[in-house]
Parts: sequence; structure tokens; C-alpha cells
Amino acid sequence: MRLRLVSILAIGARSVRRVDSLSHSSSPAASRAAFLGTVVFATAGGLIGGARPALAAQSASDCGRGLTMSAVDEEYPGTAVERMEAVRGRVRQRAGGDEMNGKWEDVRRRLLWAGGLRDLPDASPGQGYTGHSFNDYNHVDLTTMASDESDNTNNGQVKGIAMGNRLGTGIRLASLPELGPGGSWSTCAIGCNADPLPRDVAHLQFKSRIAFKLVWVPNADYDTFVLVDDDGKLLARGTPSDGPEGLPALRERQMNYKIMSGSKYATAADEIASEATTSS
Repeated sequence: MRLRLVSILAIGARSVRRVDSLSHSSSPAASRAAFLGTVVFATAGGLIGGARPALAAQSASDCGRGLTMSAVDEEYPGTAVERMEAVRGRVRQRAGGDEMNGKWEDVRRRLLWAGGLRDLPDASPGQGYTGHSFNDYNHVDLTTMASDESDNTNNGQVKGIAMGNRLGTGIRLASLPELGPGGSWSTCAIGCNADPLPRDVAHLQFKSRIAFKLVWVPNADYDTFVLVDDDGKLLARGTPSDGPEGLPALRERQMNYKIMSGSKYATAADEIASEATTSS
């Protein structure tokens, strides 16, 4: 994943935006130093490129005092990158113990918390309701989108999803602020197995990567799930203690795997199912 680091420095009525490309693995210190590069002026009329040696000569510490820094995903610029990484950090924090193996409803609440969402089972749909999140085959993509993308609509680009699909109000009401700028939502996964790129709500409607996706493993009971990132890499797994009776309906779990099948998002689930088959 390639990120553009964008820094904004207010100077009178104008702001200066400095843009640099770097790999996702760059250290914070290197990232800050990288800001001493190309300068683009942001004005009411648009962006005007230009070199400003005086600004470029500022030390990283001087820049740090006046700059608001953010990372922009070059391929999916609607991603709230800082928030996405904070979500994955919470998932990894919970992955080491038994917190993914408790009763399903307790596990689901932990997934909401990790994803930066409030548990609002009594709210009205469209008003922050999250009772459906991870409870059916489809609403399993934890998406972290930039604030200015949260009111995006589906204008037909995502097949199988209602036209409009207005989620902005719910996103704002349900999102926990402490994970960083932007919002969170459990978006629909339909279309994620499209080739060569996913054509789901996260990637098309919000132009965002997913922080994680829940996939049910196709073992005998479909009673184990995995959480994978946007590249399909395993973040965590769990086998809820009250399964399969306490889990979402078997048909939902089977359909969940079906819409992932053949894609990078199913790889981890397939490997676990294969291990179970081999050991039995």
C-alpha cells in the first residue's frame, strides 16, 4: 500500500499543503522528515504547485509545530488511514487471548469496539443501529472512511445494494471518536470477490480499504471465523463458545463464505478448513 503524506500549514488566509509519497512501513520520524519536499499551495481556486525554499528549509521540528499531518491512501483515497491502523491495533490486542472465543454476542460487541463502533442495538436503522453488524452474511466489512466521504451514495456502482444506501448519519452517530479522524461502519461485502479488484461498498461507494473483514470458516459446522485485512492477511480468529446454536443462522454463515469464495479474503478460512479436514 502506498500512502501520500499530506501536511497543512496555515499561513494567513492561505494554507500550504506538502505532499510526499512513502511506503506504509516508513517510521514516524522518517515520515515527518519527508515533509520537507514538494510544496503545493491550497487556495480557494485550487492547488497551485510551486517551490518555496524558505519553507522547504524549515526543520522537521519547526514544521511539526504548525502542521496537521495525515496519510492518504493513493489507491483508495477515501480511507481514514490513521483510524484503520488503530482498528487493526485493537484487533491484534484482542487476538492473543480467549476474547474471540467467548459467547457470540460478547465477541460481536468486542468486534464493534475494536472497529470503533458503538453497540447500539436499540437505535433505529439509519440512526446508528449496529445490531446487524457481523450478525448476517453481508454486513461484515469494518470500513474506516474519511469524514468527507461518509455521505457518499451508491449510484449504481455497487451491484446488489440499494440505490442511495445513505449511511452518513448512522456513521456519525455510531463511530467512536478516540480511534482518530473519520468514521467506521460495517459495510456490505457483496462484490468483494470480483476480479481483479473488489467491487463492494467499501471500495466503490466510500473509496476506502477495509480495516478487517469477518469470514466464516467452511468447516463442518461453520462455527469458526477469521478476521482478515484488505490484503486477505489473517489478523485474528475465533470459535465462539456457544456455537453453533448461539451464532448467526447457519445459512447466513454459509452465504458469508460463499460471497468470499475464490478471493484473497477466503484464503485464511480455506487454510483453517483444510487443517481441520487433515487432522480428522
